[in-house]
Amino acid sequence: MSMRTHSSSSCFILLLVMIWPKSTVQQSACPVTSGNSDSCCSSNSCQKSSCSPQVTGSTPAILTLNDFSQGGDGGAPSECDGDYHDNSETVVALSTGWYNGGSRCGEYITIYGNGQSTTAKVVDECDSQNGCDSEHAGQPPCANNIVDGSAAVWQALGVPSSDDRYGHMSITWADA
Repeated sequence: MSMRTHSSSSCFILLLVMIWPKSTVQQSACPVTSGNSDSCCSSNSCQKSSCSPQVTGSTPAILTLNDFSQGGDGGAPSECDGDYHDNSETVVALSTGWYNGGSRCGEYITIYGNGQSTTAKVVDECDSQNGCDSEHAGQPPCANNIVDGSAAVWQALGVPSSDDRYGHMSITWADA
């Protein structure tokens, strides 16, 4: 093999390494973070993450409850459209990694839980990097595996507010 051929091969391999998509490796290596308690704000010990577990046809997650209406616990208007949303709308916020810089804004996901399924529109980010401030209604950063759903999502899944799981339930989800 001539020096010129060897040099060209090395450059080609280096180029491949530089341009090969890294998101797949980063996503699959992203560990699930545990949820932050409200006390992490006062102790400045909140876990923060910019990645979420890889999305599959049945992505495990935790469904939490969010009030997307003005004055609700969601804080500011929804990131995707700058609007507040009524609790009768099936809407969700996704953890930072799944929100992916807004790439899922306006898209629908299918949520499976409690033996039921429903679709919901992505309207916001459940911020896994920032929190404990007025923009986030004083709440700590989200864990990186959160689907934060409106009351309508919980109702569509048949989970009454009297159920112990209401507000925090294991689910799976997929892009619709």
